[in-house]
Amino acid sequence: MPALPDTPIAPLAIYVHWPFCLSKCPYCDFNSHVRDSIDETAWADALCRELTHYRGLSGPRQVTSVFFGGGTPSLMAATTTERVLTTIAQLWTVDRAVEITLEANPTSVEAQKFKDFSAAGINRVSLGIQALQDEDLKALGREHSVSEALDAIALSQKYFTRSSFDLIYARMGQSLTAWETELKQALALVDDSNIAGHLSLYQLTIERGTSFYHAHKKGRLILPEEDVAADMYDLTQQICNAHGLPAYEVSNHARPGEESRHNLAYWTYQDYIGVGPGAHGRLTIEGELYALTQDRSPEKWLKNVAAAGHATDQKEALSAQMKAEEMIMMGLRLNGGIALDAFEKRVGQKIDEFIDSQYLERLFELDYMEKAAYQPAAQAQAHLGVTAQGMPLLNGLLGRLLA
Repeated sequence: MPALPDTPIAPLAIYVHWPFCLSKCPYCDFNSHVRDSIDETAWADALCRELTHYRGLSGPRQVTSVFFGGGTPSLMAATTTERVLTTIAQLWTVDRAVEITLEANPTSVEAQKFKDFSAAGINRVSLGIQALQDEDLKALGREHSVSEALDAIALSQKYFTRSSFDLIYARMGQSLTAWETELKQALALVDDSNIAGHLSLYQLTIERGTSFYHAHKKGRLILPEEDVAADMYDLTQQICNAHGLPAYEVSNHARPGEESRHNLAYWTYQDYIGVGPGAHGRLTIEGELYALTQDRSPEKWLKNVAAAGHATDQKEALSAQMKAEEMIMMGLRLNGGIALDAFEKRVGQKIDEFIDSQYLERLFELDYMEKAAYQPAAQAQAHLGVTAQGMPLLNGLLGRLLA
C-alpha cells in the first residue's frame, strides 16, 4: 500500500457493483440479475480495467472507503475482492483508516468464506437479514431462515472489526407490537457485541416494476396503514435512541463513531466513483463535477469494458442548480443537515439562492426545520437541518422547499 503523502489530497470513495444474485427478491428494484454461470476471472479483469480508466480521470486521490454492493457480492470469490483491492491500492493512495465494506446475504455465508474475505482486506460487513420471522422471510422472497441469519450475524462479529445488518419493517400484516418485539430482538444482538454498532432499518416501499408492485396494484399485497407505519417509525427512533443507536440518517442508526463512512460520502456530497454494471458516480474532473453512469446490462458492460476499458453510458457536467438540488436532497437526510459553508464551497453559490424562503419560514414555524441553526450570515457555524418531527415528512417537504 502506498505511503501517505505529506500534503493532503482530495478524498475519494469507491463503489464496486457485483450484479448477481441467487434469485430476485420481489421487492427489489436494484440492478441485480440471476445467471447460471459467471466467468469470475473475466469479471475481475473488467472491474480492474474500469478502475484504471477512472484513475486517469480522477488523478491522485486518497481513498477513504470502498463498498462492494449488489446484487450479492458475497457470492464472489474472496480472491476477486482481493484483486480489486490490490488494484485500488496500486492506483490511488489508500487512507490508513479506510473502511472496506462487503454486502452479504446469509445464504452465501460460511465461516471459511468470511475468514477469506477478512484476509483479503474486508473490514466491515453489511448483512441483508431483512426479517427475524421465518414466515416473513418467505413472504419477502428471502432464501435464508432466521437460524441462518443469526449464524451469519455471529460470524460477522467474529471475523470483521465492524458489522451492520438490515431489517425491513411495515411489512405485510405486521403490527406495531410485532415490530417492537423484533426490533428489540435485533438490538439485543447489537448489545451483546462490541462489533455490530450499526443497523439499517427501512420501511417496505413498493417500487415500480417489481413483483410486489404488480401484486400491490392488484390488491393482493396489503401494507400497514400510513398511520401505523408512522407509529412504527416513531417507535424505531425511541427504542434505538434508548439503546444508544440514534439515527444519523433517515433509515440508519449507529453508535457514535460507527456510522457508515462510505454512505456518508454520498450524503455529504463528496466525490465517489462507481464501477460495475449500473454503477453511478460523482467525480470532479479538471475542476468540474460530473455525473457518471455505467451500462446496466451485465453482458453489455463486460463487452464494452473489454473493448474500451470502461462502460460509461452517461457522463454529464452538473450545473450549479443540479448540484444544489442533489446536495440538498442528500444532505437533509442527515441528522446534522447541511453545513452552509460546505454547500457554498461545493456548489459555488449560497444555499438560500436555491430554496423557497417563504416556505422555509413556514417549516420553521411548524418546527419541521431547525431555525436556530440556519444563520446564512455566519456560514462557518450554520447549517440547514430537519427536526426529528420533520424527518418522517422529508420527501414531501423537499418538493416545495427547492425553489
